[in-house]
Amino acid sequence: METLEPILRAHAEKYPLMQPTDAVKLIYQNVFGGGHLIRDPEACRRMLHKEYAATAQAPGGALTESIGNGMVRVNLKALEAHGYEVDRLCDDFIRSSQAHRGSLEEFLAKLEMLRAVTAEGVFRFDSGALETYLEGYKAAGYPMVSHSPDYRAAYGPAYRIVMAELVQTEA
Repeated sequence: METLEPILRAHAEKYPLMQPTDAVKLIYQNVFGGGHLIRDPEACRRMLHKEYAATAQAPGGALTESIGNGMVRVNLKALEAHGYEVDRLCDDFIRSSQAHRGSLEEFLAKLEMLRAVTAEGVFRFDSGALETYLEGYKAAGYPMVSHSPDYRAAYGPAYRIVMAELVQTEA
């Protein structure tokens, strides 16, 4: 299982416009998975179908991207090219959310890793920007966060968090 540090470095290189919120989202998903989105499985399925229908396919795109801790982001843009059915993705997403549980203690420890990597100058943002963000984030109670507007505009993220073992291709 991959450790977090190389995952952070790889994402910083692949997504140079990452902001503190994007790095925190990555860690949140690494620790807690994607279950925070599922309250009603059928509503989840409808939402996924709607998002998939609105997502342009990228035939050459990778199906998965590792976020560590046995979890991957399954790219909606690559489902068709890899023959990964939307309903299967939904089932795998729900199954993963039920099986993957993290803890605040683990999350806080991984935020320390983010601080260390940020101090090395790996990200576009610096330690001061990260600390300012984390102060407000802590005051809010460490909630699930969305990608930054810069990240969304540049990379158009469209994925679901799934346990890597459920996806039959390379992660």
